[in-house]
Amino acid sequence: MILTVTPNPSLDRTYEVPALDRGEVLRATAERMDPGGKGVNVSRALAAAGRRTVAVLPLGGAPGALVAELLAGQGIEVAPVPVAGATRSNIALAEPDGTLTKINAPGPELTAAESESLLSTVRTQVHAQVHAQVHAQVHAQVRTHADSVAWIACCGSLPRGLAPEWYAELVARAHHAGARIALDTSGPSLLAALRERPDVVKPNAEELAQAVGRPLVTVGDAVKAAEELRTYGAGSVLASLGADGQLLVSDAGTYFGFAAVAAVRSNVGAGDASLAGFLAAGGEGPDALASAVAHGAAAVQLPGSVMPSPADLDPSAVTVTADIPLDRPLTEPAS
Repeated sequence: MILTVTPNPSLDRTYEVPALDRGEVLRATAERMDPGGKGVNVSRALAAAGRRTVAVLPLGGAPGALVAELLAGQGIEVAPVPVAGATRSNIALAEPDGTLTKINAPGPELTAAESESLLSTVRTQVHAQVHAQVHAQVHAQVRTHADSVAWIACCGSLPRGLAPEWYAELVARAHHAGARIALDTSGPSLLAALRERPDVVKPNAEELAQAVGRPLVTVGDAVKAAEELRTYGAGSVLASLGADGQLLVSDAGTYFGFAAVAAVRSNVGAGDASLAGFLAAGGEGPDALASAVAHGAAAVQLPGSVMPSPADLDPSAVTVTADIPLDRPLTEPAS
């Protein structure tokens, strides 16, 4: 079972428009509404693959209630933390050529008590799953790890009221409870958490460049930056390079994965789908990287933030190699 933590979830509305003309009335050709937030998307991708997942997230107001309802409708267990402020609502405008314009609201400001309640809920969920596992073993007289917490995926930006060190505290508490941590955040929150040695961090190219303080122009630049994050404390680095593929840098070696995509419909949540695929495949090694690439490639070909199901995946289109194309220029260099 994989637990996800989303400190700043959202209610996401996506509209497909023929073109984005500033100052004009835009008539959408399609629309959809989804529960949003990076950790929420990881849970949605896991549920689409038939994996059990529990989503821990602060929820408030009518948008928060709707997020919980939408998640439950997708077969996702929700461990809500009630907060006074209303959950944020985001808007995305998708054009036919794949261009996406997003408006992300700031979200509520969490109090110190709400922050601690969020941390405590994660601990409670981990302990509850361990207790359930032991109970099942005693009564069935067999050893099973099917429902234990294999990973905690901590994803997204921190809401107002939470200090950059909040993720570091969560990583420390999760490790103390015996769980492994996959962290997908950026900026000061990422750098602060590295001292607690998260098992996996998942930056994109821009976030990787920001973390090391220099631009990335080639795949080799991204490899060096990922290796640097490991010296700061990251166990493994799963780096998304957009259309150029993904990198995995770990104790087991460095691997590069790529899958050709015929047409990009929406890249919302593609990185989250990749992380879900990576964790569902064990969270380490080239096979997990191949799963991450397959999930990300499938996600960008779906509308809005729809998460891919097994039927959407094309593992045969994925190439994973230890022969890294170090000199290959990045399609979109990271500044």
